[in-house]
Amino acid sequence: MLYSFYEQQRTWSEPLRQMAGLARDTLMPFTMWPGGAGMSHVTAAFDLLSRTALTHDHPGYDIDHVLIDGNPVPVTEEIAATSPFCTLLHFRKPGLTGQPKVLVVAPLSGHFATLLRDTVRTLLADHDVFLTDWRNARDIPVTHGDFGFDDCIEHIVGFMETIGPKAHVIAVCQPCVQVLAAVAVMAAAKNPATPLSMTLMAGPIDTRVQPTKVNELALGHPIAWFEQNLITEVPANLAGAGRKVYPGFLQLTAFMSMNGARHVKAHGDLYAHLATGDVERANDIKTFYDEYFAVFDLPARFYLETVQRVFQDADLARGALTYKGKPVDPSVIKKTALLTVEGEHDDICAVGQTLAAHDLCTGLKPFLKRHHLQPGAGHYGVFSGRKWRTQIYPLVRNLMLSAS
Repeated sequence: MLYSFYEQQRTWSEPLRQMAGLARDTLMPFTMWPGGAGMSHVTAAFDLLSRTALTHDHPGYDIDHVLIDGNPVPVTEEIAATSPFCTLLHFRKPGLTGQPKVLVVAPLSGHFATLLRDTVRTLLADHDVFLTDWRNARDIPVTHGDFGFDDCIEHIVGFMETIGPKAHVIAVCQPCVQVLAAVAVMAAAKNPATPLSMTLMAGPIDTRVQPTKVNELALGHPIAWFEQNLITEVPANLAGAGRKVYPGFLQLTAFMSMNGARHVKAHGDLYAHLATGDVERANDIKTFYDEYFAVFDLPARFYLETVQRVFQDADLARGALTYKGKPVDPSVIKKTALLTVEGEHDDICAVGQTLAAHDLCTGLKPFLKRHHLQPGAGHYGVFSGRKWRTQIYPLVRNLMLSAS
């Protein structure tokens, strides 16, 4: 019912957004006339109105080349493996071989894996990059079955096996727990594809450390409340009709409400930049929100199990996590080098929550463990933007070089 109502509202408001876009385009030439400053404010308002919709379409990665030693090298997207719930994308550089292989595990948390576009683009200069491109649950027919916490771990293990031995793994945000569990499972089984290094970035390894608003929300209600109030069925007109999901539009609403003033200011800045003709700064904000407003539905079982096992019960941190009924023991990891990265101002995953992985990986020698706290960085600044490219990435690259 909730999802159907959302879709109806979205459909009914679409003509208004189209009219706003048409008005913006029609009036835009008049802003160039003498005395057209007032018209610039009108077109800016119409531009903002035209951009009020969410999208459920997968954005593009738009990475067709990467600079290596100052020379452009073409990049092509290829499918290395696939399942109903995820595609393992390979950003291949034809003719270039021998670079360290790395699997980047994107979060399943309401946005597409394209949120890691800058992460991937930066890594590509020095690495052979693979990425978990999770599928939007609303597009997956119910005939493909369900997807839960253990299925995510199983996918990570399977993808590491597809990539092969002597690879590395990087987890961003929520899947840090599943990646650490997957590496522990592989190490216990002496799997030859166990990664040489594991980088965990801004992930909730132990949510009991300095709980954030996200953690407090999870602890504020029993799991039955989440199931009753946040889980809905995909409407009949979509490919995943009947599938139970946690809708991306609810996740986005929750995230925006946490930082409402910040988002209001950003759109105020966008209006001002559009009205004054500051195209470059306006486009920076537009680019961010184009990605931010591309929402992604999570399978209900995965969402509920993650809330309970990661945010409510902290199973991994307490030594109580299981995979397919068997205990997960990070202490068996003895050869996979570990790097944890946190942002000083991260309000989603607090300082100390990712660092907790070091206390769990007791089988690793001290020289195989590293931690970095990035000054001035928020959650997204850990894996995207200038601080990621110039200060964090060199540490990630050096870890993989030293572990290879």
